[in-house]
Amino acid sequence: MNFENKVVIITGGAGGIGKASAELFAQEGAKLVLVDMNQEALDKVVDELQLNEERVLTVVSNVTKEEDVISYVNKTVERFGRIDVFFNNAGVVGDTGPLIEQTSQNFEFVLDVNVKGVFYGLKHVLQFMKTQQYGAIVNTASVDGLRGSSGISPYIASKHAVVGLTSAAAAEHAKDGIRVNAVCPAPVNTNLMHELGKILNPNDPDTFVKKAGEKVPMKRNANPEEIAQVVLFLASDKASYMTGLSVPVDGGQTSHL
Repeated sequence: MNFENKVVIITGGAGGIGKASAELFAQEGAKLVLVDMNQEALDKVVDELQLNEERVLTVVSNVTKEEDVISYVNKTVERFGRIDVFFNNAGVVGDTGPLIEQTSQNFEFVLDVNVKGVFYGLKHVLQFMKTQQYGAIVNTASVDGLRGSSGISPYIASKHAVVGLTSAAAAEHAKDGIRVNAVCPAPVNTNLMHELGKILNPNDPDTFVKKAGEKVPMKRNANPEEIAQVVLFLASDKASYMTGLSVPVDGGQTSHL
């Protein structure tokens, strides 16, 4: 999967899956634009992965604000001249609990990040890719975008929306040489998963993370690199006849639907 000198935008670039994807894209020769909320976290990724600073641009952005999304797209084009791949990855879980106890504030927060952020990214990257008449986009949905689950209804609603946006964008832009797919991970060993464990089982978050893996048919959580490998495949020419798909990377969970 050769990405030599291709320009790749990754939102949520300082998170677990974003960082793992950045590392693999860089190994394949890509130029990277890493987008996240915190410059310090972005700088840490650049340092830890020993990324060539001439081939990476970091952009602090709040994906819920359309003007911030326009800014990271414009900065990418100003620096590198094109956008070959867009990994539309930023997301949150939000507060947990039964649907009837969810607050409107939490519901709006989760949908702002997970739906508006994805929508704005698609809108403005697609506008530019249409002028190029090529490009590959991978959205981060979730196995919970393909099924129901208890305790995280706003998150589930948001990830079902991502699956729908993926299908819509793919249908509208196939004629423009643009492919749009989504990756649907099961629980992944990232800081986000451990933070969720602290919320749901503050006295023993590690047990929560372990039990989440035990519910998967493969009896473990995914590693970020396992999700990143699928992202790279979907973004590569090896997936040249694939668009509009939401691909489970879930250790067999959806086989039990």
